[in-house]
Amino acid sequence: MRAGGAGVTVLRVSGLAAHAGAAPLLAATDLELAAGEVVAVVGESGCGKTTLGLGLLGEHAAGVRLTGSVRLGADGAELVGPADRELRARRAGRVGYLPQQPASALHPGRRIGGVLGELARLVHPTRAQRRAAVAAALRAAHLPADRALLRRYPHQLSGGQQQRVALAQALVTRPGVLVLDEPTTGLDTVTRARALAELGELVAGGTTLVLLTHDLAAVRLLADRVVVLDRGRVVEQGPAAGVLAAPAHPATRRIVAAEPRLRTGSAGRAGAPPRLQASGLRVQLRSGAILLDGVDLAAEAGEVVAVVGRSGAGKTTLARCLAGLVVPTAGQVQVDGTVLAADARRRRRAGLHAVQYVHQDARASFVAHRSVTAQLARTAQLLRGVPAAAAREEARELLAALGIDGAAADRRPAGLSGGQLQRAAVVRALLARPAVLVCDEITSALDTHRQAELLAAITAPAVLAGAAVVLISHDLALVSGVADSVCVIDEGRCAEHRPTRQLLAEPRTGPTRALLAAAATTGAVVADHRGENTP
Repeated sequence: MRAGGAGVTVLRVSGLAAHAGAAPLLAATDLELAAGEVVAVVGESGCGKTTLGLGLLGEHAAGVRLTGSVRLGADGAELVGPADRELRARRAGRVGYLPQQPASALHPGRRIGGVLGELARLVHPTRAQRRAAVAAALRAAHLPADRALLRRYPHQLSGGQQQRVALAQALVTRPGVLVLDEPTTGLDTVTRARALAELGELVAGGTTLVLLTHDLAAVRLLADRVVVLDRGRVVEQGPAAGVLAAPAHPATRRIVAAEPRLRTGSAGRAGAPPRLQASGLRVQLRSGAILLDGVDLAAEAGEVVAVVGRSGAGKTTLARCLAGLVVPTAGQVQVDGTVLAADARRRRRAGLHAVQYVHQDARASFVAHRSVTAQLARTAQLLRGVPAAAAREEARELLAALGIDGAAADRRPAGLSGGQLQRAAVVRALLARPAVLVCDEITSALDTHRQAELLAAITAPAVLAGAAVVLISHDLALVSGVADSVCVIDEGRCAEHRPTRQLLAEPRTGPTRALLAAAATTGAVVADHRGENTP
């Protein structure tokens, strides 16, 4: 943990509370932020972290009412209460925000460069200043400041690249206070280590950071103070090192105890016939760019195969090929010996039933106007012919097993946190009773406790019922505890694919060694196969 946080007060929070109708989302909270300080807000998914983070900007979700006060330190400007235009004017260039889901910060119909330039115009009067600000923000987010990137649309970027562009948007006005909601979500270990180092440089320059996060390794590296939320209330706070080393509240203890540990993992499986067999998958764009180049992947019944690699390496492209959402230029996908149509729209019901895909951006996979329960039940109705009432009951039971009660499930998607929606998306896929479950970064929005709970649930034999699991992840420590084997993707190719224990103990390729080194740099806790922790 860094030392710091003794500067002048830049944001003063007094009695900040939030309600949705009569339901309290955030109890009255007091907080002061100093120049150059890093305050981490941690807690289980749905505890109120995002509500607090938005409240620090004077913002709130639809249907939520804020009370209390948030004042900027220099002139005491109040952020709670003013109309939108006045609020934006008070906040411009002083408080920035990076949302939990990068897609929500990126306009799907506008090029990256146009949006960055418009934001820079808020605080930089000349064209030269705006260009310099855009270039500096892109460098800080570890993105190339070139014309090719600036002309892209969000859908042309990987999830990790979207996250970094959203960070660049938050940085382009050079704010004094930066609120980051899960800033390491979707980043591979190498990019994450670089991003955390860059955030450290921002803090050294006097920027105040508020980290809303479940990434305890990031908290240890950056935070001066920790604030622990549980069901909308601050239950513990203090110096980061002290709180994480000796947590006092049960909620804090649960989070710390469930922190992912890099494990030597499984020695492999016996070699039964594969349920999933992907052969020679190649994806080439019309421009000539190759996203996948001859990738093979196999998984037997009950096997968990983790696919890891840098952002943009091709992990999501591979996952979407398996599900028929991206049509490969070459290669094929077989399930139980049957070749599936490359395009999901041409797959019969059995093929759609066989491979289920859980999207990286869970919120984008739900329609806004229907309840979550109704949307989940629809899967069992359409793919398995389950009657509507029985399908709803089955959906409720699985949701409850993953920590989502009936009242929450009956809300529309906007009424659930990102972590709750991610768990709901997994339930929707499981309701199809698939032969192959493809999970694309399904734990990225979850706290450590929920991560462990979800992975334990979906890898339990009773839940899988013989399905093979392809687990796309940037977090080696997380997947090492559940994966039978690990496939490392680098620049569209499979760098190596071996049993987890062998790959982590003796990495053979540069990409694997780089991922392991970055995991150690960012503070991953190591445990061997007997469960003994080592520093």
